[in-house]
Amino acid sequence: MINFLPVTIGLRYARAKRANHFISFISFSSIAGLALGVMVLITVLSVMNGFDRELRQRILGMVPHATLWGNPELDDWQASASIVERMPNVIAVAPNTQAQVMFQSGSSVHGAILNGINPELEKKVSIIDEHIVTGSLEALNDTRFGIVLGGQLARRLGVSIGDKVTAILPKANVSIVGVSPVLKRFTLVGTFEVGAELDSSLAYININDAAKLKRYPEGSVEALRIAFDDLFVASSRIWDIAHAVPGQNRVSDWTRTHGNLFQAIQMEKTMIGLLLLLIVAVAAFNIVSTLVMVVTDKRNDIAILRTMGLTSGQVMCVFIVQGIFIGMLGTLIGVILGVTLALNVSDIIAGVQSLLDVQFLNADVYFINYLPSQLEWSDVRVIVTSAFIMTVLATIYPAWRASKVEPAEALRYE
Repeated sequence: MINFLPVTIGLRYARAKRANHFISFISFSSIAGLALGVMVLITVLSVMNGFDRELRQRILGMVPHATLWGNPELDDWQASASIVERMPNVIAVAPNTQAQVMFQSGSSVHGAILNGINPELEKKVSIIDEHIVTGSLEALNDTRFGIVLGGQLARRLGVSIGDKVTAILPKANVSIVGVSPVLKRFTLVGTFEVGAELDSSLAYININDAAKLKRYPEGSVEALRIAFDDLFVASSRIWDIAHAVPGQNRVSDWTRTHGNLFQAIQMEKTMIGLLLLLIVAVAAFNIVSTLVMVVTDKRNDIAILRTMGLTSGQVMCVFIVQGIFIGMLGTLIGVILGVTLALNVSDIIAGVQSLLDVQFLNADVYFINYLPSQLEWSDVRVIVTSAFIMTVLATIYPAWRASKVEPAEALRYE
């Protein structure tokens, strides 16, 4: 039969007001420390999850999961695209021709990557169409040598819809008058904003205009951009695709272009989580201090309970229950505050930025310009479980000391 008396006594000790105000203060600091540690841990991990989500949805939504390159052109790209579309995990394929260029408008000059695309097929492998803010992507079909620029790039060049921008290619024309750079003027037909560094480094033109710019035969492309149903299979599936498509082709995938950024976020999340877990460990250590002082303060009570028939194990249970109550109360408060803050931290930071007229995150330095947050309940479960385990471990030594109190010794002078 289960004896609930030690549990009842332990809960009563935990709720009782103490004559010793110092012990009460230590108990309060233990609860506050656990609450603070759990709250900060949930919030910070949610922010790191937010960065991870934005990397996947925005950065990896704009850049290809994988790319099959020709040498330098891709032979019969329509036939190659048909082969790729039948490969496992592939959900979409789009042609692409790429060049690194310098854009000039007036006295403004800025480098960027110029992509020749088929607007209809590009929508299947990229999220660019969802982030067009002025003009349209379809205008690339209607305007000869039209161009779509990232919003930040357009602002740096000081251009708007209908303005001309000059692209300077890193190659030269050789003629009887000497050597001159390859220049081409484009008409701005659209801008996009994804809220990331790509807004200042990407531009799009029609795939046919790109072929003319790079002096390829009409209808030629350099590569196929490939989207998978799971971006984590890209690095392995692209090699299967390379072997299936005829020709001496080259391959690349997102792990080569942005893999370091993804790995850095994962490593930072792990390291920050471990470091912040130390806050919870320190708060749990406060529980040890609290219970040690409670045991000293309750020596007479312990002696009386022992004389009334409580065993050493039951006395240990009394103080384990008291410590767990303190720990779980702090953890519960921390979870409530942490979840609330994690769900609203983006709006709170945005409000602070607006109020103080400052920008905490700059897309030139970070890959996004706002603080994201995504609450993962799996993280909350891990945090609560870790806090519970540390709380239980913290109660063992004080409870063991309580079980070793000798009734005769404690009551000798009473």
